[in-house]
Amino acid sequence: MNIHEVLQVLHDSSRLGDTDQRLKQMRAKLSKVDCIIEVHDARIPLSGRNPLFKEYLGIKPHLLVLNKLDLADMSHQKRIVSQLEKQGVQKVIYTDCFRDENIKEVVPAIIERIGSSPRFTRAESPEISIMVTGIPNVGKSSLINALRRMHLKKGKASRVGGEPGITRSVLCRIQISENPLIYLFDTPGVLSPRIETVETGMKLALCGTILDHLVGEDIIADYLLYTLNQHHQHRYVEQYEIEESCSDIETLLKKIALKLGKTQRVKALTGVGNVNITVPNYSAAAYDFIRAFRKGDLGRVTLD
Repeated sequence: MNIHEVLQVLHDSSRLGDTDQRLKQMRAKLSKVDCIIEVHDARIPLSGRNPLFKEYLGIKPHLLVLNKLDLADMSHQKRIVSQLEKQGVQKVIYTDCFRDENIKEVVPAIIERIGSSPRFTRAESPEISIMVTGIPNVGKSSLINALRRMHLKKGKASRVGGEPGITRSVLCRIQISENPLIYLFDTPGVLSPRIETVETGMKLALCGTILDHLVGEDIIADYLLYTLNQHHQHRYVEQYEIEESCSDIETLLKKIALKLGKTQRVKALTGVGNVNITVPNYSAAAYDFIRAFRKGDLGRVTLD
């Protein structure tokens, strides 16, 4: 697959899921909403944010939550926040929903954002209503569950998964706080209808916002190795106990496969007929390499 074919796949995958229909569902509920929380991946704080959220939902107060801070290189935080402010984002909170880091800042920020704008038709409503939006697999459901865990001492109200597409529709209201009384609408992840560059698309794929098989794990692994080397992040050397860093993905995957014992039997044509030989399983090695990055085992990286 060449670079143009990759871009076409990324464009096609970003249109999956009836984007227009989902955005219309969200907009239909705006009259019942006081604030929008947009959740995004802290590793790609600029890339992949869907501009249609602002077009469709921008009339409401907005809070940007950059989740998965434990996986991002936080030395870039000031620069990122400054760039987001130039784009009109007035409030940013970094979170780690699994460790409840900075989750306590979310509700006060919601109240502050709502207080800065008239509630109009909702002025007499005793409760606060918010909508959680974002692209796939950035942690929207994890944020909801963390808020419920912190403020209600209750368990999961929204499914959490390691791949995009877990939340399928705009759900009924979910309570996340008693005092103040706050409800929210969870929404499915919606990618931008157009991914402008291969690099942006590869960042999205690497962070798991696009299903791996649509791009190809071999291609994602190749981009990952390039990215880690560009950021001088060579923890993969220690992770897989190899001699030194390298720039060739096939060489690395062969070493990973041998280290993990990932091999497969294939038929080879020889002068005396077909024989079975054992070869490294490059696909299994790529799978492990990508997931090690997504778990943070290969070090913290901010891709933007």
